[in-house]
Amino acid sequence: MITEIAQIEVQPGQEQGFEEAVAEALPHFLAADGCHGVDLLRGVEHPSRYRLMVRWETVEHHTVTFRASEGFARWRALAEPYFAVAPQVEHVHSVLAS
Repeated sequence: MITEIAQIEVQPGQEQGFEEAVAEALPHFLAADGCHGVDLLRGVEHPSRYRLMVRWETVEHHTVTFRASEGFARWRALAEPYFAVAPQVEHVHSVLAS
């Protein structure tokens, strides 16, 4: 299991619209092959900064399967208008959990 972490900077004042767009896109993530869940976290000190965390079975389920899907296209169409800059994405795996 890996986690995709996308840091997303939203245009100030557009936070509510972005959160609504992510909520609308959520079923597309959850229907994707290899997706095991999604969390959207909002910064306290920087309320226009979000972390979208998606749990994938493998990196390829995200980078190949999902990115080639209609669900990905729909997610981008919904969320991209709110981006202040392109999201920064990385993949991590747990090495210690409690």
